[in-house]
Amino acid sequence: MRDLTTGPIPGHLVRMAVPIAIGMVFQTLYVLVDLYFVAALGDAAIAGLGAAANLQFLIMAITQVLGVGTSALISHASGRKDREDANRVFNQGLSMAAGCALLTLVLGYGFGSWYIGALGADAATVAAGKTYLWWFLPALALQFALISMGSALRGTGIVMPTIVVQILTVILNALLAPILIAGWLTGHPMGIAGAGIATTISVVAGVVMMTWYFQRLERFVQFDPADFKPRWAEWRRILVIGLPPGGEFALMFAYMAFIYWISRDFGAEVQAGFGVGSRVMQAIFLPAMAIAFATAPVAGQNFGAGLPDRVRETFRSSALPLSAIMAVLTLLCRRYPEPLVGFFTDDPAVIAAGVEFLRIIAWNFVATGLIFTCSGVFQALGNTVPPLISSATRLATFVIPALWMSGQPWFQMRHLWYTSVATVAVQAVLSCWLLNREMKLKLDRLGSGPAEQPPDQPGPAIPGTQ
Repeated sequence: MRDLTTGPIPGHLVRMAVPIAIGMVFQTLYVLVDLYFVAALGDAAIAGLGAAANLQFLIMAITQVLGVGTSALISHASGRKDREDANRVFNQGLSMAAGCALLTLVLGYGFGSWYIGALGADAATVAAGKTYLWWFLPALALQFALISMGSALRGTGIVMPTIVVQILTVILNALLAPILIAGWLTGHPMGIAGAGIATTISVVAGVVMMTWYFQRLERFVQFDPADFKPRWAEWRRILVIGLPPGGEFALMFAYMAFIYWISRDFGAEVQAGFGVGSRVMQAIFLPAMAIAFATAPVAGQNFGAGLPDRVRETFRSSALPLSAIMAVLTLLCRRYPEPLVGFFTDDPAVIAAGVEFLRIIAWNFVATGLIFTCSGVFQALGNTVPPLISSATRLATFVIPALWMSGQPWFQMRHLWYTSVATVAVQAVLSCWLLNREMKLKLDRLGSGPAEQPPDQPGPAIPGTQ
């Protein structure tokens, strides 16, 4: 365990954010490597890959329930130096992960065809999406184990083992992708099915490596088969903190699925352009996500240790540099979107659609960075309901005008992108206001003496989790 309750806050953030960012770069390469080789198969393959890979947002929503809940509670326990509670949370998280993995496979193979068929612009896109999804689903199911173990380590202030595993698995995926997709060395190209198989094999390798690390090297949180039996009180603790962030990613899945649905009438080229542009955007968001991921355990340990001033300093030390980084990336995407999109495809129609998306959506970047930072501090405080409220507000303010515009004769896809920029700005303002309110409520009480509720307890319960 690394103690984050002493020493300079910026130093802790940098030491955690840099390796997290490196790991996330390699994690993003999973999709980008597949996209690079699949792009050679045509527009329908690109669009099909994008539609199927969008399910990853839904899986991420569920993994966030486990990851955020586990990481927050373990960071609080680490701040109190309570190893017994940290181990209990860790093993109960793994128990939940096993059930979620099984459910993913059952629902994915049961309803995947319907989902792809509802979003695809044409028969070729639907066929490509289904083929990729069948081989990609095992990788999605195994994400639960990876996220649970990685989040537990992050809660204790340790990130390097997770980063090393991510790097190794991405290297494996990069080696397998051209062999399986394009038939390098073998002479037997498998097309888009090879992309899914390469990713699944790589994730299996990652789970094996993380399991080995916990069995041989980790000492603060460890496997305890006797503690795998579900304890509903512990599940509730994880769910109360984790469900709202999971809801945020579920709303992101709904947002992406809505765009694919509304863009069907514009053809596979436009869907492919959006798919490429959105993947580039996800890669660009890595600095914001890395700093937000580092913010949560740093602020969480200090909250658990009863140090409110250090929690406030963590937010300031995250938000200011992150905003500056995202401003620079905004200028980059406004000025040079063509090479970013053109790296993956040489189709003029796809490039034009992707460039239009990226150039407009770049105005979101600074606001998105603030939203991520606020979410990280909310996780540390143990109340993740407010970020869900701001995300739901953003989706509502986007979907309603988008549905109206799509029925107008003048409607073009760029109208969606401008609407998104406006709604993200509103979400950022709302998130900052809610965080300021939450910090006054919890940190002022923490600073005035022992709180009525111990810091490892979650915030207000969410209806339906009683």
